[in-house]
Amino acid sequence: MVVAEAKKAAAAAAELIFKELRLPQQRLYDGIVFPLILSPNTNIKIPPSTNFHNSVSSFPEAVRTHKSWLEDRLHDAGAILFRGFHVDSAEDFNEVVEAFDFEELPYIGGAAPRNKVVGRVFTANESPPDQKIPFHHEMAQVLEFPSKLFFFCDIEPASGGETAIVLSHIIYQRMKDKYPEFVQQLEEHGLIYTRVLSEDDDNSSPIGRGWKSTFLTDDRKIAEERASKIGTRLEWLGDIVKSVMGPIPAIRIDKSRQRKVWFNSMVIAYTSYDDARNDPTKAVQFGDGRPVPGDIVLDCVRILDEESVAIPWQKGDVLLIDNWAILHSRRSFVPPRRILASLCK
Repeated sequence: MVVAEAKKAAAAAAELIFKELRLPQQRLYDGIVFPLILSPNTNIKIPPSTNFHNSVSSFPEAVRTHKSWLEDRLHDAGAILFRGFHVDSAEDFNEVVEAFDFEELPYIGGAAPRNKVVGRVFTANESPPDQKIPFHHEMAQVLEFPSKLFFFCDIEPASGGETAIVLSHIIYQRMKDKYPEFVQQLEEHGLIYTRVLSEDDDNSSPIGRGWKSTFLTDDRKIAEERASKIGTRLEWLGDIVKSVMGPIPAIRIDKSRQRKVWFNSMVIAYTSYDDARNDPTKAVQFGDGRPVPGDIVLDCVRILDEESVAIPWQKGDVLLIDNWAILHSRRSFVPPRRILASLCK
């Protein structure tokens, strides 16, 4: 009773600051709106004691004050879009990230080229705008992956470029219902991912991160040690290297919600590990070495698209994603577009 009353009071205080928005793109699952969209509450007269004014400096303070309530809402919805809080720059975004006080995750093992901007903030995948980035859990192909992701719209796209999201447990259930034997094989054997890396970054490729930036070193021995820690084996081929990741689980249990999730990078590997060094049809296989059936992978792409939500970016938007619950993607776009990101343990 005491806990329930405390949560009720915390919610009432938070609702002085945050209000929910509804947009046509949102979906309803088991009575919960997905994703949750929060904006400044300008309809309620806020007591002077709250010391909140809708400004750049006060949004991080509101996050610090109401962090537990925000985390509860994130757990329920899987993703929160913050809109209208006047987050105007990479520095402002970094301040918001730090206000949540989640531990930073070094970007070791990821495939996408990224550049550091400020503090804990990096560019999102900088692959060409005409290329889609298929659905995936962030860094699902390695042992150490982020639990939470932040995205920030610094420059909104001329058109397109949405960061589409989908609930992972919904995809697991739909795939299990339609392809029970395939899903059973995934649960028993997991997946192996193979990618060939150049020495330096190749920004023309969505998977063009070179081995030096992937493992944050130019020393091959150190790269091998860091690769081993995330379940990856390196095979040197002159100046390039083949990385073999796995076998690694393709289906995981989201322990905080007690449900199975479609936690893998199968679709993105099979459809997008495609550049001068890589053949996507050889990029992913069952953990016992058998090829995955392409027709089922492509049908999974269709199911992901059917269940997804894609809300057009607006300048200043901050999207917080629970990586255990959500797969995300990037749609093609007409420039300009600048989305920044931050990864958390």
